[in-house]
Amino acid sequence: MAGSLIKIDEQIVTGAVSTVAVGGANWDSSYDVYMVKVNGLKVDTDGVNVYFRILDSSNNAETSANYDWARKIFKANTSFSDGGLTNQTLDYFVNNNIGTGTGEVANGILHLFNFNNASEYSFYTLEELEIEASAGNLQGLMGGGVLTLTAQHKGVQFSLSSGNFNGGSVKLYGLNK
Repeated sequence: MAGSLIKIDEQIVTGAVSTVAVGGANWDSSYDVYMVKVNGLKVDTDGVNVYFRILDSSNNAETSANYDWARKIFKANTSFSDGGLTNQTLDYFVNNNIGTGTGEVANGILHLFNFNNASEYSFYTLEELEIEASAGNLQGLMGGGVLTLTAQHKGVQFSLSSGNFNGGSVKLYGLNK
């Protein structure tokens, strides 16, 4: 079927883990566009940031200061705002932070482009929603970013400012033409 999603990798978090990665050794380079779906990601520490990094061709998180990103931030309790930075060592998956309170989870979708092309920058779009840790407000963001390195990449890794993930799932799909 044209335009269908083909599941490549899936990580279901059932215990305490410090990172969650999809792709890597399971990467399938036969697609031009990929989608990462994050559903119900929970943490065991209150008020933490959720980050992501792109995996290099050796399946390690790329930590160089080459992440540039911009986004529009939507907040249920106040007006929207803008965000963006250049020359960072990671990108934020959530706008604020999540924690251990009732309903505090992160959900979102990344679309990945140029990951198999070693002569182009890899870039992504991001759509995300979370329940804000401090006040329980719904927040979200839409935007995108680029890793300004010409190299092949093989997935993404999610990590935290402290603590562990303790629930949720991350799935990687290839977009079939």
